[in-house]
Amino acid sequence: MTNPLLQDWATPFGIAPFDRLSDEDFAPALEQALTAHRAEIDAIAGSDAEPTFANTVEALEAAGRALDKVLSVFFTIAGADSTPAREALQRDFSPRLAAHSAEISGNKALFSRIAAVWERRDALDLSPEQARVLMLTHRNFVRAGAALEGADDARMKEIKGRLATLGTQFTQNLLADERSWFMPLVEEDLEGLPDFVVTAARSAGAEREAGQPVVTLSRSLIVPFLQFSPRRDLRKTAFEAWAARGAGGGETDNRAIAAEILQLRQERARLLGYDSFADYKLETEMAKTPAAVRDLLMAVWSPARAQAEADAAVLTRMMQADGVNGPLEPWDWRYYAEKRRVAEHDLDEATLKPYFQLEQMIAAAFSCATRLFGLAFKPLDVPLYHPDCRAWEVTRDGQHLAVFIGDYFARGGKRSGAWCSAMRGQARFPQTQTPVVINVCNFAKGDPALLSYDDARTLFHEFGHALHQILSDVTYESVSGTSVARDFVELPSQLYEHWLEVPEVLAEFATHAETGQPMPPELLDKLLAAATYDMGFQTVEYVASALVDLAFHDGPAPADPMLRQREVLEEIGMPDAITMRHATPQFAHVFAGDGYSSGYYSYMWSEVMDADAFAAFEEAGDAFDPAQAAALEKHILSTGGSRDAAALYTAFRGRLPGVEALLKGRGLAA
Repeated sequence: MTNPLLQDWATPFGIAPFDRLSDEDFAPALEQALTAHRAEIDAIAGSDAEPTFANTVEALEAAGRALDKVLSVFFTIAGADSTPAREALQRDFSPRLAAHSAEISGNKALFSRIAAVWERRDALDLSPEQARVLMLTHRNFVRAGAALEGADDARMKEIKGRLATLGTQFTQNLLADERSWFMPLVEEDLEGLPDFVVTAARSAGAEREAGQPVVTLSRSLIVPFLQFSPRRDLRKTAFEAWAARGAGGGETDNRAIAAEILQLRQERARLLGYDSFADYKLETEMAKTPAAVRDLLMAVWSPARAQAEADAAVLTRMMQADGVNGPLEPWDWRYYAEKRRVAEHDLDEATLKPYFQLEQMIAAAFSCATRLFGLAFKPLDVPLYHPDCRAWEVTRDGQHLAVFIGDYFARGGKRSGAWCSAMRGQARFPQTQTPVVINVCNFAKGDPALLSYDDARTLFHEFGHALHQILSDVTYESVSGTSVARDFVELPSQLYEHWLEVPEVLAEFATHAETGQPMPPELLDKLLAAATYDMGFQTVEYVASALVDLAFHDGPAPADPMLRQREVLEEIGMPDAITMRHATPQFAHVFAGDGYSSGYYSYMWSEVMDADAFAAFEEAGDAFDPAQAAALEKHILSTGGSRDAAALYTAFRGRLPGVEALLKGRGLAA
């Protein structure tokens, strides 16, 4: 029987035929796709023709299509619906893919052809996008070690293979810890919890076949439990388990893995002639240097820490009024912050949550895209990889643009967090292809499913990434969609969050799950007035993580990352009652792969821009101003990485932004 992964997909819009796939298809499909890609690379590298943009750079763009198909399906399923069989495949695939990548980047004949085209670039009459693709291709090969020789070349290949294995192991260890731990609750343990938390705990218990409600380490369940449970002993148990992920000793402990990853990254940077991995990594980002990143983070750290310390004093007094002596602990902060929010803003999560139905928030995200960019969304009835998934066709003026897939609910086989990926990117070469884009989230199930306000922001955030893919309009896939500098990629996603806060959007879509009534104006006013509530805490936990990430990579690799983490937190004066948003053994952004290594700061770098970018709509007097929406699409959402990120932002706004709009937006301005 022919492997469906290697066939042309005669499905609606070329969506993967999930109903015909089995785990047994992946390994043989990968083998054939790797063989085919090698043959394509050999043909390019071994050509007798003079190197040209068409027969070298465009030929590389066209190569590897079969491999892309196999991997896009596999990694989508492995991340969102993992099983022991799929984890075993991932462990097998990771070093092989790293070796394959190293084999290509280390192909001297291929690199000499790319270098020959690069040397003649001024005489080639290339379009701006072609010139950009050539520059990126040449730079990527150089940064991958293509110019290395002999022992250095061999060592670089070893390092890449080992890093791929370690990143997979880190991710699977974290997932194993999150999957294995849960805290059973008896009926009296549920007292004081809002209905939505009780429903989520019962649903999680049913999924675990525990015979009773449970708290798991899914953020969508553990955070509201920490917010609402009056049982300090249970909050402490749950928080300590959450904090101990990846650091419990035994087979799933990530601390030694993190140390080895940092050592190998530093060695890799040195082989390429850089002083540190941060210098290597940041060279291609908007920030350019570790010093620029540190300056931004510290400009935000000082006012955030001051706000957090002032808040801690208030929460400590509230705790002591409850008869609890001793210091405010990390498992106390969310509980007392929620009580304070109720007292000061007459606003509590349990009152708010029925107004944030998942279905309504999806509709709100779609509606904003319709008003801004003229997009329409039509449900698709197609087989997907899990019953929870749903799909829509995205059109504009009747023209097909993309397929959008949403996978919204937490489950045991899904890694934590939320993400957007393109199962197929937009391109017009070697043939026209439209994107297939997926948003994966970890919301708690319910009937109906209710979101926290933070969950709703996450939904809008990931859909902002999706729009970057859906509206992409470039020739080459290597620069389409989110293929941009890491500290620019979060701009569209964080910018889109602002539309959730537009009063007319909330008035239309924040309707009560039971009554169907819109959120009362006075509650809406309270919600928006409290938008920066507890921002000291949120900013401190994030910036601390970003500063630790930077310290890990800016200089010699620490032999003991946990010791270095502790040193950094002491240096910056981390408040005792707040922990890093991602401590080292759980820091998948940084250790699951190279994506956000030295780059966790990028959310804040992008936030500087997103605060300033939304101000353009505010200055126009309309959150849906057509001229600003058209400019946003033209200069940022449709252009991918076809131009330099700073140039794109300047084309949209006329200048680069300062940190002032960010501090104002977070309520941290002096």
